[in-house]
Amino acid sequence: MRTSAPCDNTPYNICRLDLWVDPVFDELVAASGVASLTVLPSRGDDARTLAGLRSAHAYHVSAAKDELPRPWFVSRELIRECPGLVCVSSSGAGFDTIDVEACTEAGIAVVNQAGMNAYSVAEMTFALLLALERRVVLSHNRLRTENGFTRESLMGHEIRGKRIGLIGIGQIGRRVAEIAKGFGMHVMAFDPLLDADTIRARGAEPADFETLLKHADIVSLHCPLDARTRGMFGAAQYAAMKPGALFLTTARGGIHDEDALHAALVSGHLGGAGLDVWLREPPGNDAPLLQLSNVVATFHTGGVTHEARRSVARGSAEQLLMMFRGERPPRLVNPEVWERAAARIAKLA
Repeated sequence: MRTSAPCDNTPYNICRLDLWVDPVFDELVAASGVASLTVLPSRGDDARTLAGLRSAHAYHVSAAKDELPRPWFVSRELIRECPGLVCVSSSGAGFDTIDVEACTEAGIAVVNQAGMNAYSVAEMTFALLLALERRVVLSHNRLRTENGFTRESLMGHEIRGKRIGLIGIGQIGRRVAEIAKGFGMHVMAFDPLLDADTIRARGAEPADFETLLKHADIVSLHCPLDARTRGMFGAAQYAAMKPGALFLTTARGGIHDEDALHAALVSGHLGGAGLDVWLREPPGNDAPLLQLSNVVATFHTGGVTHEARRSVARGSAEQLLMMFRGERPPRLVNPEVWERAAARIAKLA
């Protein structure tokens, strides 16, 4: 269905699938006078969806790799079918569903929503951490199913005075650092993309990877999934962590090895794990990590709050409309393509 009819002064067509998006996205496009919006079925009518995407100038695509049907990933194959496509917008900070290299080759500008859900994801980091250290899930489950146990059997630990090591201190990591300071924690960070002064300015003591693993009481991942970070945490990295340390991730599945993490927890070397992201989302109910009492798990919901989803939808719509007005958007994933993409956009007007 087309949610807003094209007219003479809206030469651009934005397409999205019928997966859930905060209504502000549609509202901003409809009110813009710049573009029309077409909403296409994600399942059940592939011919109609492909026909719609072939007419698209912009595609707002879900960043959730296990929710988006594979044919609608922004792949080389889909790009070949969509010659008019000039802009692609990811629905999140990640862009696992977009082949950025192929987009760049085709002159397509790619934007993401980095930072737009940063507060929510940072808060989830501490939800996981506090649930682990204060044994919240264990206490809740025992209260529901058992009697006769003592409060001391549920005794946990304070996080005050603990050292948290951040892998990545970008938009989310810097907010984690701010919150950690409020809890009286010591913060260290490893980020190969930033110099030491910038890391200090963002609230953390810079450290190399090996030093962080050796000294942090909690290791928390806040880096993107890319060629550099894929498989970054495996058996050797867990073994290098401080005995009894906690492992947290609100980053992306695929950065950490789930089987190796399970082994490190079962052996007792690591004290616990808080996991919001998985290689397959959601993991099966029988996933080995879910069977452990010292694991607290969520379904990649770190950025899934009403506030964050609205912020992400607004940011995506605004960036697409900026590009159609000839303005460079603030969160370009492939900035090197902008001049080519801008020229292609201008020709459509």
